[in-house]
Amino acid sequence: MALLEVKDLRTSFFTDAGEVKAVNGISFQLDSGKVLGIVGESGSGKSVTAYSIMQILAGTGKIIGGSIKFDGKELVGISEKEMKKIRGNKISIIFQDPMTSLNPTYTIGHQLMEAILLHTDRDKKQAYERAVEMLRLVNVNEPEKRMKQYPFEFSGGMRQRVMIAMALACEPDILIADEPTTALDVTIQAQIIELMSSLQKQLGMAIIMITHDLGVIAQMCDEVIVMYAGSICEQGTVDEIFYNPCHEYTKGLMRSIPTADTAGQRLQPISGTPIDLLNMPKGCPFAPRCDAAMKICTQDTAKPYDINENHRATCWMNIKKGVENGTIEMKGEEEQTNE
Repeated sequence: MALLEVKDLRTSFFTDAGEVKAVNGISFQLDSGKVLGIVGESGSGKSVTAYSIMQILAGTGKIIGGSIKFDGKELVGISEKEMKKIRGNKISIIFQDPMTSLNPTYTIGHQLMEAILLHTDRDKKQAYERAVEMLRLVNVNEPEKRMKQYPFEFSGGMRQRVMIAMALACEPDILIADEPTTALDVTIQAQIIELMSSLQKQLGMAIIMITHDLGVIAQMCDEVIVMYAGSICEQGTVDEIFYNPCHEYTKGLMRSIPTADTAGQRLQPISGTPIDLLNMPKGCPFAPRCDAAMKICTQDTAKPYDINENHRATCWMNIKKGVENGTIEMKGEEEQTNE
C-alpha cells in the first residue's frame, strides 16, 4: 500500500471574480522512502497541492472533491483536531521563504522547542536536547549558542536549515519541501539540496519536492509530476521524463534549460503567458501556447495515455503517433485505447 495516495483531487478558491480551479483532478501515489518531484511554472497548482495535503488552505480555498489517503487514512473531511495529530508529526512542510515562516519575536530555540512539545510527549528538557540535536544534524554550528538567537541573526541559508530541523524534529514519514531553495543563492542552494538528500537517505523518509528547478528534480527525485493549469500533464520516472518527454509543455521546459551545447545561443522560452484559471479554454489548457497544437487540442482534452508502465502523458500528439504506427485504434474523434 502506498504511504500517500491522492485521487482526483480538486481544490478551488472562491473569489469575488469567480471560482479559481487551482487543482483540477490530479492523482498520484508516494511510497515510503521515495522522492517525488512536482515541477511546473508559477500558478500551475504545485503549492496548492501541498497545502491541500496539509489542510492549510487560505480562507477562500476549499477541497471540493477527491481523496487524500495517508497510510490508508482518509484526510479529506477529517476534523482539525485529528489533522493536528498528523500535521507536523507524520507529514511536515518546509515553506519557500524561511524569514516569513519564522517568528521574528521569538528565539530559534523557542520555536524549535514549541514544535517538539506540541507534537511529542517530551518535556522541556528533552525538547531542548532534541532541538540542539536537530540543529547539529542540519550542520548549524554552535547549536547551543544558536538556540538563544533570533531569526534576523541568521543568514538565509542558516534560516532554511533551521526550517528543515523544525520539519524533521518529530521524524515525519513525509516531508513536503515547497521550493526550499528559491530565495537562496546558487552555492547555498547546492548545500541545502545535498543536506536534504543526505537526511532523506539517513532517515528513510519520503519527500515531495516542489520546485521550478529541473536540475534539482534530476538530482534528487525518483519520480516526477509535471503540472500545468492545475492538472498533471505528464508523470513518470526521472529518466523517462528527461530522456523521453511526451507532452509538449514538458518538451518546452526541457528546451528552456541552458546546457553546454547551447552556450552562446538564445534559449527557447515557451511562448505566450500563463493561463487564466478563471477563464479556462476549451480543450487542452496548453493549446493556446503550443506550437504543435491541432484542431482537436482546442476542442477536447486528451485522456491520460500510458507511454509505458512507468510513464504517462495527457497530450493528443501521443494519440496521433499511436494511430499512425498502429498501436491505437480510433473509434471516433475522442476515443482511444491501447492495444
